[in-house]
Amino acid sequence: MAKEIVITGGAGFIGSNLALELQRREPGAEILLVDDFRSGSFPNLAGFRGDLVTADVGLLDWPRLLGNRTPELVFHLASITDTTVTDTATQMRANVEGWRHLLSCFAGKSVRLVYASSAAVYGICTSVRNRVGDPERPANAYGFSKLQMEHLAWCFARENPGIPLCGLRYFNVYGPRETHKGKSASMIGQLAAQIHSGTRPRLFVDGTQKRDFVYVADVVEATLSAASAALAAKGHAVFNVGSGQGRSFNEVIRCLNAALGTQAEPEYFPCPYRFFQPHTEADLSATRATIGYEPRFSLEKGIEAYRESGWLGRDPLE
Repeated sequence: MAKEIVITGGAGFIGSNLALELQRREPGAEILLVDDFRSGSFPNLAGFRGDLVTADVGLLDWPRLLGNRTPELVFHLASITDTTVTDTATQMRANVEGWRHLLSCFAGKSVRLVYASSAAVYGICTSVRNRVGDPERPANAYGFSKLQMEHLAWCFARENPGIPLCGLRYFNVYGPRETHKGKSASMIGQLAAQIHSGTRPRLFVDGTQKRDFVYVADVVEATLSAASAALAAKGHAVFNVGSGQGRSFNEVIRCLNAALGTQAEPEYFPCPYRFFQPHTEADLSATRATIGYEPRFSLEKGIEAYRESGWLGRDPLE
């Protein structure tokens, strides 16, 4: 993979899962995490043995931190991930300007860059499946900021043609180490917590809306595959990362009841968000063909794996 690796947002949900898996696969690699703990959590890094810098990615003095060294691989996952943060300036400063600062520090270097985009760039669309290349119509400030990150990456790639960049449009990720996110955790995590607490799980309207729910282990695999594929490519590419299936929230409740041994009945209420996406489903044809990603976890298998991890519905460190 690489001997020197940087992960921004390394104490967050996806970042911590990625860091621990990299540590397992590449025991000789030097792994440096950067996280300002705005939305990260130190219990996520139990067992991590690398270096951890507590700093805002957009303000970090990278040359001073790294000296003459240039990491071979950078995973940029630091971001505001709460889609209900509606202030555009807040989202743009954290997500886009942080990315701009990082790119400027690695311009002209020998490095590979993999960064987190989002299915939120598609917005409320009428197509059954979301394909890279379809019109992007983000419906909230979060999705807009992620699309601007992609635009910035295209500009950087034109100015730095020798540096591979790969953007990954993550769909609805769920799994261990998301508990700290609270109301911005996956709906699977939130619904499981409601069931565990003895309250009825709450769903918008009638629960028939569909999401492409993707287990975090599949996301980590896709992210690592993208980094490996970048070795043989130059320039910038964007890929969907999901399960490839849209599943309804009512199906999620059924799967959670099966995994938890419960019989919870949902409580329905009106959706307060105009930007709520009624259907997301990743077209993975290009992702499969180019980086060799094949999701291993169906919704049923993912929720069962989540339960077996000890994190589903509760914080195992409580």
